[in-house]
Amino acid sequence: MVSSERGWEIARYIVSGLGATAVHFGVLTFNLKVLEIPSAGLANLVAVMFGIAASFLGSRYFVFRGHTEPLINQLVRFGLLYAVIAAAHATILYFWTDVFGHDYRLGFLLATAMQVSFSYLGNKKLVFAA
Repeated sequence: MVSSERGWEIARYIVSGLGATAVHFGVLTFNLKVLEIPSAGLANLVAVMFGIAASFLGSRYFVFRGHTEPLINQLVRFGLLYAVIAAAHATILYFWTDVFGHDYRLGFLLATAMQVSFSYLGNKKLVFAA
């Protein structure tokens, strides 16, 4: 059974994640449609940086509010965690779209599902542990 506080934490994580995902997808679409970057993988690599920044701010100030560590310590761990997640996300999207020729939007959803799982656990256990 999920405690009430844990339930609210998960709800805040979902809201924060939806916001960060919207930023990520918006920048990805802008890169592909407006800037006309020819590679979905490259366009996504740029977009993921914006999504990561939104995710860090949401996690630190909205989701995991019980943390006590200095900003710089959390930022370093968050950066390392998200570097791994971003590389996996970009790799999935690269193969899905650039190699196999599938629609980038579905690839984005698949890669994001992986990202959600790893980011919640990593943030809770490694970055913002209270």
